[in-house]
Amino acid sequence: MFEFPAALGGSGALAIVCCGLSVLAFLWAIFGGVRVVNQVERGIVFRFGKARSRIRQPGLAIIIPLIDHMKKVNVQIITLPVPSQEGITRDNVSVKVDAVVYFRVNDPYKAAIEVQNYIFAVELLAQTSLRSTIGKAELDDLLSNRDELHRHLVEILEEPVTAWGIHIDRVEIKDVQLPESMKRSMSKQAEAERERRARVITADGEQRAAQSLAEASRIMADTPGALQLRLLQTVVEVAAEKNSTLVMPFPIELLRFFEKYGREQQD
Repeated sequence: MFEFPAALGGSGALAIVCCGLSVLAFLWAIFGGVRVVNQVERGIVFRFGKARSRIRQPGLAIIIPLIDHMKKVNVQIITLPVPSQEGITRDNVSVKVDAVVYFRVNDPYKAAIEVQNYIFAVELLAQTSLRSTIGKAELDDLLSNRDELHRHLVEILEEPVTAWGIHIDRVEIKDVQLPESMKRSMSKQAEAERERRARVITADGEQRAAQSLAEASRIMADTPGALQLRLLQTVVEVAAEKNSTLVMPFPIELLRFFEKYGREQQD
């Protein structure tokens, strides 16, 4: 056990202890009020429970020990997943929809004072707004026209959270879950639509081919030599593919002559 020298006496020992405590108190008074605010944070100082209007920026912040209290608010963009919300669309289809909300603290003073837990508040507000949007939208809008729904959700969320010092950056509908019966119905509808398009394309191709053949027949009728050239080209193509095949062109006019002659004999 440490003992003070007898020459110092009781008063000398007490003086040394008091001096040491004074040094410790002085150091604590200097360094105990030093706070570090990160780059992604802003500091709100409460003095005797009352918030100071000056927001502490990133870096070193000096506060008064035992009198001031600092609360740090993150100002980064927060990604908040919204749990699946079940609802019935305007065209009476039961769906489950989940979304993602991107927001950030725009005014740290309001975020620390106006709302107790701004992340939890935004999450609950997003859930109720998503259910409300599901009831006002149709199934086709949820599946194909989501941009309009995203803008609508941002408008709904922006109005109340502005008073909390929060800015909604964007809202995205992540997934839409449909009943199995509706999936089968949509699959049949898509299959029927593809079959209809295939038939229309085939009919359009046949119509264009018929128009081209009709135009070609008119040209050959006006120019008899064109028919002879086409016949010779066909002979060349057949001879190139099958050399053992013998092709003998037979004029169709001769068959018509025999047909006409036969009718005259019957009469």
